Amino acid sequence: MNSSSRQRRLTAAAVTALAVAVTATACSSGSGSSDTKDAGSGTYTLWDPYPQFDKTSAWAKLLDQCGTEAGVKVKRTAFDTSDLGNKTLLAAQQGNSPDVLIVDNPVVSTMAEAGVLTTTDDNKLDTSKVDPNLLAAGQSGGKTYGTPIGANTLALYYNKDVLKAAGVDVASIKDWPSLTAALAKVKKAGKKGITFSAIGTEEGSFQFLPWFWGSGAELTELDSPQGVSALTLWNDWTKKGYAPNSVLNNTQTTSWQEFASGDYAFAENGTWQLANAKKAGFDFGVLPVPAATGGNAAAPTGGEFVTIPVQKDSGRYAASQKLVTCLTSGDNLYNTDTTLSYVAPTSEVQDKQVAENADLKPWVDAVKAAKGRTSDDLGTKYPKISEQMWKAVQSALSGSKSPKDALSEAQSAVK
Repeated sequence: MNSSSRQRRLTAAAVTALAVAVTATACSSGSGSSDTKDAGSGTYTLWDPYPQFDKTSAWAKLLDQCGTEAGVKVKRTAFDTSDLGNKTLLAAQQGNSPDVLIVDNPVVSTMAEAGVLTTTDDNKLDTSKVDPNLLAAGQSGGKTYGTPIGANTLALYYNKDVLKAAGVDVASIKDWPSLTAALAKVKKAGKKGITFSAIGTEEGSFQFLPWFWGSGAELTELDSPQGVSALTLWNDWTKKGYAPNSVLNNTQTTSWQEFASGDYAFAENGTWQLANAKKAGFDFGVLPVPAATGGNAAAPTGGEFVTIPVQKDSGRYAASQKLVTCLTSGDNLYNTDTTLSYVAPTSEVQDKQVAENADLKPWVDAVKAAKGRTSDDLGTKYPKISEQMWKAVQSALSGSKSPKDALSEAQSAVK
């Protein structure tokens, strides 16, 4: 494409990126300063969203190791997740993109449409071992832009003691009616039902998506009967006291804190809470979010993609490809995903994770059923759809609109 066309796309993408709110995951927040690329061709720049890992961390040492194997020096800069997208677009406008970019998966399509990223056809990156449902989050227009470093998703944690006291057999929970029946028993026994995050941000959409997709609804039609049934489910739970009114303001963190009190039967939360669950002081289990009529609902994937941005000197791609391959292969991938509390994106490494830690089995099952938020070629349409979705959830659960009216208004706004 010509330079003026790419510049217009970068400017438009910068506006879109401001609307892409990133879901809180296992990564802690922080900030980094932008480093420009060294003039020497032997130094390769890498930007990541992991400021919690300093120069002495296993992650930083792995980067150095992969640089040595590729015959280059890696110069790393860590950014807060929410800043990384905009800083990348600015760097691309200035012709100073990093050689390797690790970015939250919903942002990949924004970068791709702006012309920031090379395709795997261009950079020769092998993604053949990656689970297709996870790879789809990095695909746009029939092309693939990078490879996932790992994934997390949502499932239901449950308190075994609360369920036992209420006479609920968790094996009986297979669909929405059986889950709702379990919540009714828990409330009758004097305990609390389920907590989740319905806050008016991307976190709210992230948590609603398993129920939305589990109803059979599609993001292109928010107000379908199936979509309305999902919002009605949540609305009925809050009306009947099965879920607290605090869900309207809960983040995934505050929702987890409610569950950790020991009073709740269930909490919808992510892989990243597994270590906290083991410290909670009560027996817990994990089951995938059930779909409306049975089976596992597709939950949204969190996690990052490792990508190779466009460079003026295309000769740099060969070393960048070696770096990415090193970071996302074999034992390195296993070690990285263990550090990040992620499920690996390949069946080979997933099997190793479960062999080492049986607690990960339900999470691997959930990830295998998961779906990228920008999948189905939604790309940069997703942020607008998501914003209207979380607004509809807020309107319904606050009582200002019926689920049907809230989602009809959301669909009109998207169009």
